Amino acid sequence: MDSFELTAQQKTFFHTFGFLAFPGLLKDRIDEIIREFEGIFAKRGGGHAGKPHEGKQRSCIVPFPDQSAMLSGLLDDPRIHGIAAGLLGDDFNYMPSDGNYYSGDTGWHSDGWHKDILHLKIAYYLDPLTRDTGCLRVIPGSHKDVDSFAKSVNEQVYKSEEHWGIHGRDVPCLALETKPGDILVFNHNTKHAAFGGSGWRRMFTMNLCQRYPEARVQELRDYLNGVSRFWVERAYGEIMMNTAGPGRRRHLEQVMANDGHIAELSRKAREAMLEPSRG
Repeated sequence: MDSFELTAQQKTFFHTFGFLAFPGLLKDRIDEIIREFEGIFAKRGGGHAGKPHEGKQRSCIVPFPDQSAMLSGLLDDPRIHGIAAGLLGDDFNYMPSDGNYYSGDTGWHSDGWHKDILHLKIAYYLDPLTRDTGCLRVIPGSHKDVDSFAKSVNEQVYKSEEHWGIHGRDVPCLALETKPGDILVFNHNTKHAAFGGSGWRRMFTMNLCQRYPEARVQELRDYLNGVSRFWVERAYGEIMMNTAGPGRRRHLEQVMANDGHIAELSRKAREAMLEPSRG
């Protein structure tokens, strides 16, 4: 496939409702994607911080696609690149991204709240998921920061039983059931959740955003601060950077020029975590 472009209708749908679904988009690559996913977790002891995943709580690795040349290369795949460029512009940024074994319910939340710089997530779910077994649920339109509906949802969904008299699983929403090879894309602002899933749901992400204007680069640096809690030296893994050709480097350059402070923040986070044990 030489190119992949979103239609005008798909772009309008995304900006109106806050998400897009692409059934079977990467079905031709799903076997190698799963193999690489499992390989990364195996190298990391099977879960978070070298501890095996036991299905009782979420295991998360950051950065994740960056640890595999194949998964890093998905950013170059015309289908993934076409989605990103179509929604964010040709000079979009690739942002630190995670790999997960999910466990149990995930309550309603946004992955951030950005008023005028669009951040989105491309989600790769590696197991068949239905409404009752942990598929992604979204509240269409909940991403709009100037919309009274979205404002009400944002203020009340976290305490749905108190405000609406219903459990989070019963909040009106759209359940995006998936099979391996399907791709889901959603605005970071969009309220989303999952209910009823097992303790072994596999999923990894690619977080992307519009390029920050130079006058607002400090906002980008502030956003990157969050990566330090994973005790990493850079926002990207070495494989992501070292296998990047000129095209991919365009999507890495702004972050690479502004992540030099992460190493010191990671050192402080590590020391703070270990301090109690020293006493």
